[in-house]
Amino acid sequence: MHDRLTRSDIRKMQEEIDHRTLVERPKILKAVQEARAQGDLSENFEYYAARKANRENNSRINYLTKMIETAIIVEDRSAEDQVGLNKKVTVKFPDEEETETYKIVTSVRADSMEGRITPNSPLGRALMGKRAGDLAHVKVNDKLEYDVEIVQVENVGEEESDTLRRF
Repeated sequence: MHDRLTRSDIRKMQEEIDHRTLVERPKILKAVQEARAQGDLSENFEYYAARKANRENNSRINYLTKMIETAIIVEDRSAEDQVGLNKKVTVKFPDEEETETYKIVTSVRADSMEGRITPNSPLGRALMGKRAGDLAHVKVNDKLEYDVEIVQVENVGEEESDTLRRF
């Protein structure tokens, strides 16, 4: 795995593990016990639903724990006006008037539909370290590449909308 995560990512993951362990797990186990007490398990939907919720909860806890154990801690060392982690970048395609804004985040917070991309994505890789006014060459694959002009770099830090992705 060895995902590149910030200390904040790890803190959020640990908070979710704690919540799932201390709050969700007891609720789910109580639901399993109550459903089991109803008798015949062969046609007991509540029992199967509670067991499924228990498996999903345990799976998420195990996933997050493994992510934390194998994480590589990263910190943004870019200058204030350079593209780096937790910075919003407004780009413009040459010969077009429209701009698009992206935020550079770690892989556990990435969501391209919400404009959050990683430094490992083709666009993110091309933008890293650049400044407003620079031209970035994005190479998607051997057949597709394009240029974008960096219009603005804004240091916004972490925001409420930067939630952990669900897998």
